[in-house]
Amino acid sequence: MKGKGWERLKVGDIAAPGRNSIVGGPFGSDLVSKDYVPNGIPVIRGANMGNGRWVSGEFVYVSKAKAESLAANCAKPGDLIFTQRGTIGQIALVPQNGPSRYLLSQSQMKLSSDAKKADALFLYYNFSGSQQQKYIQQNAIRTGVPHTNLGILRDTPLLLPPLSQQRAIADIVGALDSKIELNNQINAELEAMAKLLYDYWFVQFDFPMTAAQAASLGRPALEGKPYKTSGGKMVHSPTLNRKIPEGWSADTLDKLGQVVGGTTPSKENDAYYCEAGIPWITPKDLSNNKGRKFIDRGEIDVTEAGQKRGSLKLMPAGTVLLSSRAPIGYTAIACNPLTTNQGFKSFVPSKGYGSDFIFRTLNHFMKLIEQNASGSTFREISGGTLKAIKIPMPHPSLAKLYCDKVKSMSAQQQNLEKQNQELTQLRDWLLPMLMNGQVTVTQDQ
Repeated sequence: MKGKGWERLKVGDIAAPGRNSIVGGPFGSDLVSKDYVPNGIPVIRGANMGNGRWVSGEFVYVSKAKAESLAANCAKPGDLIFTQRGTIGQIALVPQNGPSRYLLSQSQMKLSSDAKKADALFLYYNFSGSQQQKYIQQNAIRTGVPHTNLGILRDTPLLLPPLSQQRAIADIVGALDSKIELNNQINAELEAMAKLLYDYWFVQFDFPMTAAQAASLGRPALEGKPYKTSGGKMVHSPTLNRKIPEGWSADTLDKLGQVVGGTTPSKENDAYYCEAGIPWITPKDLSNNKGRKFIDRGEIDVTEAGQKRGSLKLMPAGTVLLSSRAPIGYTAIACNPLTTNQGFKSFVPSKGYGSDFIFRTLNHFMKLIEQNASGSTFREISGGTLKAIKIPMPHPSLAKLYCDKVKSMSAQQQNLEKQNQELTQLRDWLLPMLMNGQVTVTQDQ
């Protein structure tokens, strides 16, 4: 279905006039790792794709001279970037508020569109839609590493409305994405604040000194002052081979809460799985949840029969999930009661330490946890090994004070993540109808 004035074109028809409007990255030997420098022209690689509308993340750089020598393989703000090999179907825009030039890696292609024919943001949403994604996958070359090429890109069909409608559609969907991006930015700042306070109190040991601690120093006026900086007593821990605040202990991770594993009911029995049952989380779900602090459910639920057959423990809201293999180190806080597969060692807050403290502590000591993993095929941290890892442990009262301080921030993070789920569902519901003309919009001239 299409509206009045819609045209069927190919990508080659809407490319900007002139040379190098549809190009790939340089040939292999023209860009190698030794070309990278600390600062300069950013290189768009696979790591910079798949993070939303814009190329983003950690960039590597080449010198201006190197970029000049590969000028034909450069991209500018407003260009669309496509993954050429590997994760086929990724697309992102070069942002307007960044560097004026980027260099493509060997695994990327770019399209500079003709602004008189197509709106770049509309094209991004067009290629993000299910119909175009299906076309990309069906026409990918599957020999060896999945890949596509410039010829396939040029011949990719497009269904385009008049330019004014393109802009109107891009404005509507873009407004939803802008709100999602703003929420993500706020949450990142809130998480940075919570981490900063945790590090200040539990890493630098500058938590607020209690009246009893100040009195023990004979200086009552120090109450509420930073503990270590103000001369709080530090004692040597033979177990940890380091100094820790007086009154702290060298204790094991299982003191944080009850450590619970999970299982996988037989996948051969359809009666054990459903779309709306008991939430069941896998490490893949946590991977898809990356960048978020909370999780409510995964791709598939288990039924009551599946829970019973798998002897799955239903853990309460507030449980901190830790993936213990494939890979180790993904974390999230449960929004609601849920279960997990065997790839987890989850911490149920049942020993006086709150969810936010447990979450931050596990993340702070993640390198130590990973160092204790074992396995030849894939690395895994066993329950027994995890429970035995020793760390500096404060009294639960100090951990509670920390949780009280970050409670409102954590609640706001959870609320914004829920908003983003709803906005994403609305965007994904609306996008295909806008792209095939089922819903018509116009933009004031």
